[in-house]
Amino acid sequence: MDKPDALMPPAPRGPSKPLPKGACDAHVHLVAGLDEYTLWEGRVENPAPGPDFAQWMNLYRQHLETMGFERGVIVHSILYGTDNSVTVEAVRQMGDGFRGVGLLPDDADESALDQFARWNMCAVRLNYVHGGVLSWDGAKTMAPALADRNLHIQMLCHADQHMDQLADDICALPVPVVFDHIAWPSGPLSAHAAGIDTLCALLAEGHVWVKLSALYRMCEAPYTDAAELVARLVKANPERCLWGSDWPHLMLNGASMPHAADLLDALGAVVSDADRHAILVDNPARLFGF
Repeated sequence: MDKPDALMPPAPRGPSKPLPKGACDAHVHLVAGLDEYTLWEGRVENPAPGPDFAQWMNLYRQHLETMGFERGVIVHSILYGTDNSVTVEAVRQMGDGFRGVGLLPDDADESALDQFARWNMCAVRLNYVHGGVLSWDGAKTMAPALADRNLHIQMLCHADQHMDQLADDICALPVPVVFDHIAWPSGPLSAHAAGIDTLCALLAEGHVWVKLSALYRMCEAPYTDAAELVARLVKANPERCLWGSDWPHLMLNGASMPHAADLLDALGAVVSDADRHAILVDNPARLFGF
């Protein structure tokens, strides 16, 4: 069955306010030409046609340089299933200051985890929104082995559907959980939506981190509809917040293609300069070991 093609991201431009030295874009994906890396049969789209892997790497470097980022975290895309090769190669080529987040199945053994750590991965990803290969039970079972390797769990879920059910398990884990995309409320984008009280409590207690990313998937630019929620998450614990562009904005599913600079400006509109510095520099350095 033919798959639709992703769209190309817009040409990058810098944010309104320059970034501090050591800033980290903590959430991007890298893709390649159709014939370069094996794509997962269950994917919902193909990478945007045209660029090959080397060209995507150049586009990523342009994104970083134009925005002002010096560090980054490359998150493996479900487009490639459990074959982490494209992400591993991207992390390898970027070198110091860059880490990866990859996919592992429930039955990953010790040797697979050792290899994962050698690839400079920092976390395994569990995806409740788009599906995936790691279950919550599998992640809980894997957690002690992750802790032994200084790895953590990164999770995409809907706060209103999942947070209350996950909370007790999260508190008992030997590793932190990082929630992508402000834990992506699937209902009204409210600072008091279901699951947000629980998320804020977990943040305040230091059990979880949250990426203030992908607002464009939940509302339109200039993203003021998300401002109250973002502000509440930062207030809960500014030392447990991160930021990511979600470049190159795969699987839009009806959302408008964003400019990463607008997303970064939306963060600056609701946080103090000190909290912005922590979110972009200090917090990722501490979590990812830069």
